[in-house]
Amino acid sequence: MHLPESHSLKEKRKIVKSIVGKVRARFNASVAEVGSNDKWQLIEIGVTTVGNDGRHIDSSLSNIVNFVDSLYLAEIVNTEMEIISV
Repeated sequence: MHLPESHSLKEKRKIVKSIVGKVRARFNASVAEVGSNDKWQLIEIGVTTVGNDGRHIDSSLSNIVNFVDSLYLAEIVNTEMEIISV
């Protein structure tokens, strides 16, 4: 995600904390910042869900992306989804 308005790591951390908290509260998913920790205008967040139906997991992850986008806290510039079957 891109934060064009951010001018410090403190501003970025506030937004990351808000996004992570809202996703955790609304969805049954693990969420964490996974990269670009020292770049104040970039956010990389990882989301993980577990289930036995790939279609349900894909739908859940798509709903999470749409939810984060609807928060208007940062611009989503790229998403990657990977479903691993074991």
